[in-house]
Amino acid sequence: MATSDLSKDLAPIVSNTMADMVEIRLREYLKRKSFRPGDALPKELELAEALGVSRNVLREALSRLRMLGMIETKKKRGMVLARPDILGTFERVLDPLIIDTGTLQDIFELRLVLEMGLADLLYIRKTDKDIQELEAIAKKEVNVDNTFRIKTEIAFHGKLYEMSGNDTLKRFQIMLLPIFDYMVAVEQQPTRGDVTHMDLVQILKNGSKEDFKRGMESHLKPHFDRLK
Repeated sequence: MATSDLSKDLAPIVSNTMADMVEIRLREYLKRKSFRPGDALPKELELAEALGVSRNVLREALSRLRMLGMIETKKKRGMVLARPDILGTFERVLDPLIIDTGTLQDIFELRLVLEMGLADLLYIRKTDKDIQELEAIAKKEVNVDNTFRIKTEIAFHGKLYEMSGNDTLKRFQIMLLPIFDYMVAVEQQPTRGDVTHMDLVQILKNGSKEDFKRGMESHLKPHFDRLK
């Protein structure tokens, strides 16, 4: 690719501009040129000259894109646009020990919203085997102490995410596990909705998608009431 053409696409910036400005320009360039995963990027020297910055500044910006999983280096091809790991960064920082209470609350609310919307996928992909496994988990909840109940709570809702058949949702649910500890700490005495896990299993067996949505709403109602 000719440097002059690249200069038109990227637009030079002053040499003293911070690396974050270079990062922004690179993002804009990738979008404007409709780069797709696997497409090769111009060489470092071409990019630096087109932007009018040193290679050190450019490399800092490229390093940020690598950390985000947006670009990677391939043998004999150089830099290529990668298929970004959209949850990767979130996964590394989602730890209750380093997240403030407000953010933990927001994430917990996100979990509630996600579970309210699982019905559509569950009724497309649920199998008899899935329901049997879900029922086995629910049966373990009878007359158990609080610690074990939390374990079954995690297992039950984790199985629902698995039944969705959506890999991103399943991975996100695993990332949300630490938030259960937050829930216990806040509630002190965990609350139960009028609809139990076993009730939800029976709805999945015999009820409609709309029945399950109403059942999940009732099941999660104590959490929503606490938000008020």
